[in-house]
Amino acid sequence: MSKLVQISVLPHHLEDEDHILHKVFEKIDLRMDDVQKWNVRKRSIDARQKKVKYNLQIELWLTGEEIPEREVYEIQDVSGAKEVAIIGAGPAGLYAALRAVEGGLKPIVYERGKDVRSRRRDLAAINKDHTVNPESNYCYGEGGAGTYSDGKLYTRSKKRGNVLKALEWFVDFGATPDILVDAHPHIGTNKLPQIITSMREAILEAGGEVHFESKMTDLRHENNQIKAIQINDAEWKEYDNVILATGHSARDIFNLLHKRDVKILAKPFAIGVRIEHQQELIDQIQYHGDDQNPYLPPASYSLVEQVDGMGVYSFCMCPGGIIAPCATDTEEVVTNGWSPSKRNNPYSNSGIVVSVSPEDLPNYDPNNPNDPFVSLDFQKQVEYDCWVAAGKTQRVPAQRMMDFVEGKVSTDFPKTSYHPGLTSVDLNKILPDMLASRLKVAFVAFGKKMKGYYTNDAVLHAPESRTSSPINIPRDPMSLEHVDVKGLYPCAEGAGYAGGIISAGIDGINCMDRVIEKDR
Repeated sequence: MSKLVQISVLPHHLEDEDHILHKVFEKIDLRMDDVQKWNVRKRSIDARQKKVKYNLQIELWLTGEEIPEREVYEIQDVSGAKEVAIIGAGPAGLYAALRAVEGGLKPIVYERGKDVRSRRRDLAAINKDHTVNPESNYCYGEGGAGTYSDGKLYTRSKKRGNVLKALEWFVDFGATPDILVDAHPHIGTNKLPQIITSMREAILEAGGEVHFESKMTDLRHENNQIKAIQINDAEWKEYDNVILATGHSARDIFNLLHKRDVKILAKPFAIGVRIEHQQELIDQIQYHGDDQNPYLPPASYSLVEQVDGMGVYSFCMCPGGIIAPCATDTEEVVTNGWSPSKRNNPYSNSGIVVSVSPEDLPNYDPNNPNDPFVSLDFQKQVEYDCWVAAGKTQRVPAQRMMDFVEGKVSTDFPKTSYHPGLTSVDLNKILPDMLASRLKVAFVAFGKKMKGYYTNDAVLHAPESRTSSPINIPRDPMSLEHVDVKGLYPCAEGAGYAGGIISAGIDGINCMDRVIEKDR
């Protein structure tokens, strides 16, 4: 068994093997002759003190020990195997399909959007022409929202499944092995499309199927068992098992389930704005003035504050990133952020969001406490109001940070990474007061935690609203099937069981595991 040793090194020593080993052997009673192999197991930046350091976990294999080899994903022929339907080709759907192949089942994937290459034209249209394709956008299409929204692979979901396996599969399909080492792994939007394509090609090579522009428009269940699904309002397909991995923005699926008496519930979620600073400023703050150090990456941050009983926190922070238009329908505006692999854009952006529960919302009706759409309706209203306020295009309502806190309309803006453009408004009059009032308090508090963060050079872009699903599709905790419909597996973000690429992928694996176990 390997030995693990924790050390810290200055940034310029990160690639100095002799220095690293010297630090290791200062901690343990061994010599280099005792070691046949070593590697960095985990790597993270520690910027809590004046001197920024890297914390390293070093793995040592002693002479004579057997070093296990990692199992690489293997493709097997499942062309004649039992079929399982997967709705959605996001991280959950793709990982479910890969697990199906591994487990001897034939995955049939239905994706409403287009393949990654074809999606690019629709993304260009929303940025340049303000034209939203409701079936192909930043959220819908091969790879789901994750493909064109950064590829951050960090997750706290250690108890939900095998995080290492999920990361290793990314490496098997083209990601750099660094994601297995970094504490906050990140692929980059520029590299994700090819990785997603490689996953699809493996599914096809195994005999599975992937159908694009194939939207589930209806379903049939009888005697508490899924029976069939309809694609594109036309062809019906019979399946005993359906993985529902449609993502947090597929509102038509929620409406369909409700219409077909498949239970859904309102759930808490978070909503707010996306803020943009100059990356140079965030580097100066986080690295205590050592921001020109060539051995340090663009800095990130994580902030949280309790304001009047609700949490306000940073979400999906993107160093060196871009703010993107992520609407999925015409009369709405939505923002999200992403970064390329090098994180070398001059801007830093992050969602700053307020955590809300259904009963907190102004549209909550105590006479109808089980309304499953109360959170979704609130989310939709904010997106619509912002769309109207910015001129009914994909421009976003915007305001400088200090102007927002002081209730002043901004007279001008610094350059923004948000390509469709900004419209100056007083967000206090656009956002619900329960959000605006808490955001104002939080921004001032964040400025005390990060000296320089509270600045009028930072710009709020509204809204950041698709943090997670406002709907929960309840499932049995053991079988992972819907509580009322056997064979229907609500999966990942859209069902309320994941919050990012890796946790979604893990949930896809977990759901497919239950299908495999059931059919053995």
